[in-house]
Amino acid sequence: MRDGTAVTTADDWKTKRAPELRALFQHYMYGAPPTAPAVTGKLIHEDKAALGGKATLREVEVSIGLDTPVRLLIVTPNDAKKPVPCFLGMNFSGNFRLLDDPKIAPPRWAPNAAAASDVNRGKERATWAIEQCIARGYAVANFHSGDVVPDDKAAAETVLKKLRAGDAAERGPADTATIMAWAWGFSRMVDHLLTVPEIAGARIAAVGHSRNGKTALLAAAFDERIALAIPSQAGCGGTAPNRISSPNPGARPAAETVAIINKNFPHWFSGNFKAFSGAVEKLPFDQHCLIALCAPRPVLLSNAEQDAWANPDGQFDMLRAAAPVYALLGEKIALPAQRPALDSLLNERLGYFIRPGKHSMTTPDWNVWLDYADKWLK
Repeated sequence: MRDGTAVTTADDWKTKRAPELRALFQHYMYGAPPTAPAVTGKLIHEDKAALGGKATLREVEVSIGLDTPVRLLIVTPNDAKKPVPCFLGMNFSGNFRLLDDPKIAPPRWAPNAAAASDVNRGKERATWAIEQCIARGYAVANFHSGDVVPDDKAAAETVLKKLRAGDAAERGPADTATIMAWAWGFSRMVDHLLTVPEIAGARIAAVGHSRNGKTALLAAAFDERIALAIPSQAGCGGTAPNRISSPNPGARPAAETVAIINKNFPHWFSGNFKAFSGAVEKLPFDQHCLIALCAPRPVLLSNAEQDAWANPDGQFDMLRAAAPVYALLGEKIALPAQRPALDSLLNERLGYFIRPGKHSMTTPDWNVWLDYADKWLK
């Protein structure tokens, strides 16, 4: 605890330390989550013979208290025993990129007209591997980050103003920041998925890549209805440590730092987080605490060898540092001293995977994630 009291029992963790940590993350890093509104869903269209008859595809407008509803794409297998587990993800560029389906609407918000052009339809089909998920007996639900808060420094602040209490023109130092708003969006999509009879509400996994991986982990840490988290290459501000040192002071570090991420993406984090850009050692937590807030639920950190910016070694350190909380809650995990070899899945409740390649989300990644989910979600 902050006052130095030892956490010695599972009850201590659940009733005292976990709430304290969530409050600290809200105040110093991500901002406060918005109030949860009543959530309603309206079916836009349905195709019961999608993917050559293998799946049912729906697009639903989910009203969550914003000016416009969030478009949630839901694809469920037709031949699997219902209800099925579900991967819930947030995409960067619009649902229409996930599948080559002319009925899926382009995004309402895009950084430019070209990004919303119809030529992009289905371009991320391999990235999200929906066919593979359906074939393995999983549903996939996905929504566009821009439907909640645009990933833009100026445009984000306009929406964030609507998500906080009061009418202050400027975001306060602990007010809702973008990654927290996106995580809140994950939870609102869970609200709707719990009403979908084909989906097993107790077996929903949050998955995301890069900044969306940061969001997926935060969503799982703050919403215990999420049964499993797979943050992919989430790096600084997500699964990598804030406390890193450079062997060459003044040179560009190998891994992204708090100072760099705050400078480049000021809308992602709370105003209070900026104060630690040059003093990360003063933060009252590190990212292993966010992983630990998911305990005892499974968490898989997924990485790529050439993505040093996301700090794969540091991420494994965070995994090891979270393990004592899992042990306290009855899930003792024997993690190795060093990260696993390339292409070797550490298929534990605290899991780790690293492959050759760069910063990307790929179909081979999904093949591994499905193996992980087969053990821990099915």
